[in-house]
Amino acid sequence: MTMVLKVEGLRKSYGTKEALKGIDFEVQEGEVFALIGPNGAGKTTTLRIIATLLSLSGGKVTFLGYDLKKEPEKVREKISYLPEEAGAYRNLKGTDYLKFMAHFYAENEARVDEFVNRATGIADLGPALNDKVGTYSKGMVRKLLLARALMTKPKLAILDEPTSGLDVINSLEVREIIKRYAKEGISVLLSSHNMLEIEFLSDRVAMIDEGRILDAGTSRELKDKYQAANLEVVFRSAVR
Repeated sequence: MTMVLKVEGLRKSYGTKEALKGIDFEVQEGEVFALIGPNGAGKTTTLRIIATLLSLSGGKVTFLGYDLKKEPEKVREKISYLPEEAGAYRNLKGTDYLKFMAHFYAENEARVDEFVNRATGIADLGPALNDKVGTYSKGMVRKLLLARALMTKPKLAILDEPTSGLDVINSLEVREIIKRYAKEGISVLLSSHNMLEIEFLSDRVAMIDEGRILDAGTSRELKDKYQAANLEVVFRSAVR
């Protein structure tokens, strides 16, 4: 299996406050790797650093052989990032939003069409793509944004709480989309508070608290190690 991302001793400080205290993990090709932990644990900070939106204070991040600190532009070419609170342009039609975003990545109109066609299939919103985004439900917007994140088939999709605020049906549909594209070789790094979602989606899980990774492994490995029925009990045991 090919390693896509390697994080070594990652640190992030805001003045005297250490948000990340030297964390290590790897993500393999086609793997869904999840970070779980409470609010303020360092999950979103980690994702934003890897997405090149925040600078690191120490350690090293390597993506496809590129040093993130030295060559961030090379990293940006092959990743996508979906923040928890992402939005789309409300006054654009869904299809126009996808075309607008595709132009940032495509080198010609043929590629724009390729990306938009793929995104149309991912979003699966039918005729609603011809309506303004401002008329969409939250679930529809989230599907549109996920389609934007996956339409270029990035080497790494970084997803922060991908089903935040969605109902059961929309959440399941979003998870199935992520799972399907991981099987096609896209690596996924995600965070979520939903432990059922983590068990359904992830190949491996890292538990993070107060800027440190407490333990990592498959859901089954962690449940066996802590003799727990689910990941919530695993996490509670790990932080004690």
